Amino acid sequence: MEFQSKEDIEAPIAEVFGAISDFDLLERSALRRGIDVQRTGDSAHPENGLAWDIGFRFRGKHRDIRLTLASYAPAAGLALTGSGSGLDGRLEVELLALSPRRTRMSAQLKLAPTTLTGRLLVQSLKLARSNLTRRFKLRLADYARITEERLNRTA
Repeated sequence: MEFQSKEDIEAPIAEVFGAISDFDLLERSALRRGIDVQRTGDSAHPENGLAWDIGFRFRGKHRDIRLTLASYAPAAGLALTGSGSGLDGRLEVELLALSPRRTRMSAQLKLAPTTLTGRLLVQSLKLARSNLTRRFKLRLADYARITEERLNRTA
């Protein structure tokens, strides 16, 4: 199962990459949403094997996921891989400079089941595909808007 979306942000590519790779801010945001997050590795040097153990409730069940930083390319993007609770996933965020002050952020999330329980979960997600796709795109648009506002405030 795959979700994709693109958003344009009024900020230079280096600043946008700095915002999407601000792992401390992302961890605090997850904690505010009630997600348990335990980081392993140094966020100051993410290319050296940064990973997170994440726990949350989804569809009435507690889920545990191990999230690992798979690639980290400053001013180009990053990729995260995750596994747990019967699913494997990969999130790729790519950045493209449209102009010196405008950046396009593309996000692609792929989910694949690894167990029968995971297959049942993915099948139920496929039934709600249009709603989930809409929510994914809205969430990315909201993240882009917040990032743009935060970068414009500090500029």
